Amino acid sequence: MDFVEKACVMTAADMNRVLARMATQIVENNPDLSNVMLVGIRRRGVPLAERLAQKIKEMDSVDVATGALDITLYRDDLSTVGERPVVNKTDLPANITGKTIILVDDVLYTGRTVRAALDELIDFGRPRRVQLCALIDRGWRELPIQADYVGKFVTTTENEIIKVMLPEFDEKEQVLLIEPE
Repeated sequence: MDFVEKACVMTAADMNRVLARMATQIVENNPDLSNVMLVGIRRRGVPLAERLAQKIKEMDSVDVATGALDITLYRDDLSTVGERPVVNKTDLPANITGKTIILVDDVLYTGRTVRAALDELIDFGRPRRVQLCALIDRGWRELPIQADYVGKFVTTTENEIIKVMLPEFDEKEQVLLIEPE
């Protein structure tokens, strides 16, 4: 399927500024950072969580633990993903019981990814609190889920797609609004 680029929503410089702002908000809302873990939802949520941790370290000289969550087997549409979905590793560096977990994802859309992430997270323990951080919130929620930290709200149609590009996976670093041709 071919796509048409409709707009550049964020440049690399924009993303850097937005992540710095989100890191500041996380620090302000979580006075005990030793009890906080940033957990990225695979794929693009993982490098975003790591960048937020780096910005927090630059700002407050505190190492915030980071982890990765693969929600593949927790998806409610697993049967439509394919016969043999690729399952990556969930990596939580410590016990999550009693911790503040900040789930990090690139795009918040229907809320189903976050629901799956919450289901998986609870299988690993009982966090004291879970917060949600999304680089982009594009609306169109199907479940009552809302982010605590949002980089940017982007109004979209149902047909439009937000494409987050990071150097870890793509050649560029930017966020695009695209639409199928």
